[in-house]
Amino acid sequence: MHQVIVATTNPAKIQAILAAFDQIFGEGSCCIDAIAVDTGVPEQPFGSEETRAGARNRLANARRVKPDADFWVAIEAGIDEGATFSWVVIESRDRRGEARSATLPLPEAILDQVRAGEALGPVMSKYTGIDKIGNKEGAIGVFTAGVLTRSSVYHQAVVLALSPFHNDLYRDRTRA
Repeated sequence: MHQVIVATTNPAKIQAILAAFDQIFGEGSCCIDAIAVDTGVPEQPFGSEETRAGARNRLANARRVKPDADFWVAIEAGIDEGATFSWVVIESRDRRGEARSATLPLPEAILDQVRAGEALGPVMSKYTGIDKIGNKEGAIGVFTAGVLTRSSVYHQAVVLALSPFHNDLYRDRTRA
């Protein structure tokens, strides 16, 4: 059984990670340990590089706290060019995978509040009346009428970031 340290306690992120690992490695093949760690970036990161740095920092901090695992996984959501997205970073002892999620354009009314210093989650909670929406369907669920959710978009990015860990072509490439 793979021991997976997840650098978050957010249920939407944990659900996505568990589903992706179950799909790639088989249901029940992983034991997830979720921990809260510092991101080293603002609560609402802006730009791809700051968001990616947040995911990398989460992962590095999780490895320091829980150094004995098979995998460490971090997801950081951010805002870039008027849209929300996330970076996923996964490491094992000898390999790293990273993937950026799909992006969701946000309405100007929401972006104005985020640019003024509020994080997207609380802005969306005020807008919708859904408490802690970032732990649930997120802005993605609201603006896609539930067709996609925060977790479903994270799931896809986690699967993509896992590709170097189960695909022999990546193994050959990393040895070259």
